[in-house]
Amino acid sequence: MPVQKIPLVDVKAQYAPLIPELQQRFAQVLEDGQFVLGPNVKAFEKEAAAYLGVPASIGVANGTDALVLVLDAMEIGPGDEVICPSFTFYATAEAIARRGAIPVFAEIDPATYNLDPEDVDRRISARTKAIMPVHLFGRPASLEELARFGIPQIEDAAQAFGAPGTGTTGVASTYSFYPTKNLFGLGDGGLVAVTDEELGERVRMLRFHGSRDKVDFHLVGYNSRLDEVQAAALRVFLPHLAEWNALRREAAERYRELGLGDLVDMPDDDPGHVYHLVVSRHPDRDRIVAALKEAGIGCATYYLPPLHLQPALRYLGYHEGSFPETERLARENFSVPIWAGISAEQQERVVDTVRAAVGSRVA
Repeated sequence: MPVQKIPLVDVKAQYAPLIPELQQRFAQVLEDGQFVLGPNVKAFEKEAAAYLGVPASIGVANGTDALVLVLDAMEIGPGDEVICPSFTFYATAEAIARRGAIPVFAEIDPATYNLDPEDVDRRISARTKAIMPVHLFGRPASLEELARFGIPQIEDAAQAFGAPGTGTTGVASTYSFYPTKNLFGLGDGGLVAVTDEELGERVRMLRFHGSRDKVDFHLVGYNSRLDEVQAAALRVFLPHLAEWNALRREAAERYRELGLGDLVDMPDDDPGHVYHLVVSRHPDRDRIVAALKEAGIGCATYYLPPLHLQPALRYLGYHEGSFPETERLARENFSVPIWAGISAEQQERVVDTVRAAVGSRVA
């Protein structure tokens, strides 16, 4: 009998019990016939803002647009600098470059994988208009330490919806509802949450061609609106998010109890971590990844090459060796399966496969 595969994330396992409710919501959308900025988008924006503890949120087409819209609303553009990590998904720096601004990379803290505040301090200049910390893999960045510089923070929280301590320190936080995220849609979607309602109003106009009413156009904007059907799905999922995040934390702790941390370097837990991914590191990462794939177990590696070495960003002038910790992490990291509801038996098989691959911990 063939061995059952274990995916990196099983989205269907999370939404399957909710299909009847989803079908009811979708049927209501069809009945209403309002498909753009309809009642579900408006309701979800209020519900999301209340969940995050912010004055307002604005639904947009995707997480990348969310970043671009915030930068535009803050009037960040050519010649301005925005400090961000190099160890993150391309969209973080892409959004900055899309505005004509300059991504200024900073080193990571190898213990957390997030921005190192001390290196951020070294890279601040007179042209620095914002710092863009990323709550990577669901772990909150050091927002309070970064706040001491007195520079506006734009939180890239694409992987961390609902993580305690996020979303209320920066001027805005941005989210992606890509189907693998902790709070996911059934396609693309994004959100901007703001602590300043005036900034939120500018984002709201920018997502709709710079207009409030489709008659008078006050800004040169975009067409970036959260889809009504996606908003309907997100309204079904949001009430379950706290439970789903708690289950992810339980799964991460179970990996520790099963001994994964004795075999590879698992980061220490953080009480705010919502484990979008469980990412560890090992000098012989490729051997582990090959063993997991051979066993039919989903895994992934991240951000190699890191952003400062990506072809599209070579014009920034970085080179190999510019960020040693970032580059080492890019060579050594790998993720193991996690979702809300992964079974103990599945996790045991993952750890047994890693154990067979490495034998024992490599110092």
